[in-house]
Amino acid sequence: MNTRRHFIAGLMAAGSLIAALAVSAPAYAEGLKIGFSQVTLQSPFYVQLKNGAEAAAKASGDTLVFLDANGDVSKQNNDIQDLITQGVNAIIINPVNPEAVAPSLEAAAAAGIPVITVDRPVKGGQVVAHVGRDNKAMGKLVGEAVVARLKVDGVTNAKIIEIQGDAGGAVMMDRRDGFHAAIEGSGHTITEGPYAEYIRANAVTAMQDLLQANPDVKVVYAHNDDMALGALQVLTENNRTDVLIAGVDGLSEALETMSSGKQYVATALNDPQYLGDVTIQVAREAAAKKSVPAFVDAGTSLVTPENVSKFPHTALFAEYRPEILKK
Repeated sequence: MNTRRHFIAGLMAAGSLIAALAVSAPAYAEGLKIGFSQVTLQSPFYVQLKNGAEAAAKASGDTLVFLDANGDVSKQNNDIQDLITQGVNAIIINPVNPEAVAPSLEAAAAAGIPVITVDRPVKGGQVVAHVGRDNKAMGKLVGEAVVARLKVDGVTNAKIIEIQGDAGGAVMMDRRDGFHAAIEGSGHTITEGPYAEYIRANAVTAMQDLLQANPDVKVVYAHNDDMALGALQVLTENNRTDVLIAGVDGLSEALETMSSGKQYVATALNDPQYLGDVTIQVAREAAAKKSVPAFVDAGTSLVTPENVSKFPHTALFAEYRPEILKK
């Protein structure tokens, strides 16, 4: 992967706010040491995020010092202090807790080391940039696709069941609010289901109860594809092929399901490897003391049965390629 080319394309796709980063950038310093404190490697998404960052660092001739906090706030703060002691040129943090890393952010700032957060933002002014995706926009894209499909099918006043992520989570709230904004005024109604923690098995259990209580359901929207696939399993077992399914993340299994039928109507890409790639490029900019935007949107794309064939999905997550958007 040509990381610099993809980085610039991604930035340009994100809008004028960050287009300046793509203009006549001088040569980077060679052989940077970049620290990466990751929340956990227990999630396949975060494993792929690490892989993308490692590949981008290697391609640029840099060293990536990767440390796994394994969900432990204390370990993460110790890890970040270790990176500071090692004298890294920049630190990437995917925080276990956005508030608990504040002391580490202050220590990095005192040492003159720029900090970039990825996927999960933190509060405060000690971070030079956050690299992620607009989850509200992703939820809205999926919601608009659901409304469009129901219109094509001639379905009015549909009941939509929403299977939620984690209670109080920023991603959950954004994916909920974006979807709700798309449904508002359409005549369809949303029944909010339980929090299934983004876990397929939890969604299976939840959907069994939800289907029994809501036999008139027409659509199930889940805050990620893993939960959507769990709901689909229950619908299939009950011969409910009339119920539409939508999710978020661009899980390749969801795209495969979409390719073989029309029941799975939409997902929005959240390619973790590309996210890792872009984050390394932003870290290199920051290490070179160049100005970077406070938020760098790594970009997304709506996937539907009509365009699913455009998106490579041989890996765990479908690939986000900005050039596809131009076709």
